[in-house]
Amino acid sequence: MTNHRLLAGKVVIATHNPGKLREMRDLLAPYGIELVSAGELGLPEPVEDGFMFSENAAIKAVAATRASGLPALSDDSGICIDALDGAPGLFSANWAGQAKDYAAAIARVQIELAKRGALSPAQRKAHFVSALVIAWPDGHQELFEGRVFGTVTEQARGTSGFGYDPIFLPDGHDKTFGEMSSEEKHGIPADGSPGLSHRARAFHALAAACLRKPA
Repeated sequence: MTNHRLLAGKVVIATHNPGKLREMRDLLAPYGIELVSAGELGLPEPVEDGFMFSENAAIKAVAATRASGLPALSDDSGICIDALDGAPGLFSANWAGQAKDYAAAIARVQIELAKRGALSPAQRKAHFVSALVIAWPDGHQELFEGRVFGTVTEQARGTSGFGYDPIFLPDGHDKTFGEMSSEEKHGIPADGSPGLSHRARAFHALAAACLRKPA
């Protein structure tokens, strides 16, 4: 059993992705933690050569904590599409290329689904995965994961969020992530249950174990 450790003080968010950084700042805002991103510190992006989301998250968190001497929090996430045998999965960011062109990545998803004749919602099932890893300079690590299931829409809808959000329709909802506000997507409900998004669900588990709101 993991001996959970409280996360407090100054923390590095181990990302160079502005959309992901914005979401992490929103989620961590109530906890009084001073945040700085790996990009703001000028830290290099490590090679993500793991075979699981959790492994890539750990690679980024460990690299950031070693370089900064501060606790580091990293997210590795992606969309897994059943009809594409789980692709793009770990390579969700790679499909956007060096330019981080997610419009091109979304177009590629649609082309690949069409090639396989996946046209109906039942044939376009998908889920998002988020793995959050906290790493401390002394080597201690903690892992939290979240998933959300849904379908890939035929057309991109909405301009909120980032990445593949405009084509992901979560089960039981009529808005894509791209059409939802930040609060709708990853806000923690008043009853304390996990939020909707994969990242919110992973964060809900992290918060319960490692965060405390200031008095």
